[in-house]
Amino acid sequence: MDLTNSLVARAYETGRTATQPTPGDTGGSTFASAASNFAQTLRQSEAAAMSAMTSEADPHSLVQALTQTEIALETAVAVRDKVVEAYQEILRMPV
Repeated sequence: MDLTNSLVARAYETGRTATQPTPGDTGGSTFASAASNFAQTLRQSEAAAMSAMTSEADPHSLVQALTQTEIALETAVAVRDKVVEAYQEILRMPV
């Protein structure tokens, strides 16, 4: 009996269940939650900016909120660019 192969097989069986999709999950809920989180990040940043303008919040929280918004916006732009690139690649396919 080869001990290395059995350990690898056991590790594979353990990890395989973690990667299987859940029944009924189409992936649309993941996109919807990402869009919702993006909108929530923008709202929080706007609220932090408004409170900083009225001297109710410290500048550190404003900078943190703006940085989170910048990261969220860069991620959204990167996803949009990939979608446009994929669409253009589909248009270039011969029919």
